[in-house]
Amino acid sequence: MDGSAVWQAILNRKVAVHLIYLHGFKSGPQSIKGQQLKQYCEQYAPEIRVHLPDLNVPPVQALARVSALIEQLDRVALVSSSLGGFYATQLVAKYGVPAVLINPAMRPWQLFHELFAGQLPYPVTSTWNLDEAQLQQLEQLNQPLLLHAEKILVLLQQGDEVLDYREAQRYYSMPLPASLIFTEIGGNHGMDNFAEKIPLLLEFLSYSIE
Repeated sequence: MDGSAVWQAILNRKVAVHLIYLHGFKSGPQSIKGQQLKQYCEQYAPEIRVHLPDLNVPPVQALARVSALIEQLDRVALVSSSLGGFYATQLVAKYGVPAVLINPAMRPWQLFHELFAGQLPYPVTSTWNLDEAQLQQLEQLNQPLLLHAEKILVLLQQGDEVLDYREAQRYYSMPLPASLIFTEIGGNHGMDNFAEKIPLLLEFLSYSIE
């Protein structure tokens, strides 16, 4: 399906015109996937506005920043990667908005403990240091029971060198109805072929928005 056909399907189903892209850890508004999504929509679906908030702040602030966007916009959906996928899962539970998760982080507090043991507080950017208190925040924010799973599309790659894709498969497939999960052989954490999947995720969102 080409870009124009995807957008016509979106119009027919009154899908979101605001996509909020939630980048991963040590990324930002200029992330490759976020920019690819923005450029695709500018070319094929100019009525869709892509928002690229900077989430390089402590977890509670990051969620508050995206929550404020969701609350002030109409017809919203989320597209997210890695740590952004963790945030998106919590926001879907709170607001019931649809989301696409790209290699989502499942237990980021545990991952960061393993990666940065003995290095906390860890300087992520010039204005944000990740510390032990924030790891506890992440664990407290975690949604043990997945809510609105049917509104989530999960894109996984078995070659993810950072996360075990099987954890996400188990978590997002447990509820009834479960999330829609596509798992590819190979690939990597960054999902280098993400641009090829943009028509797919837009079509999913066109069916999922209320």
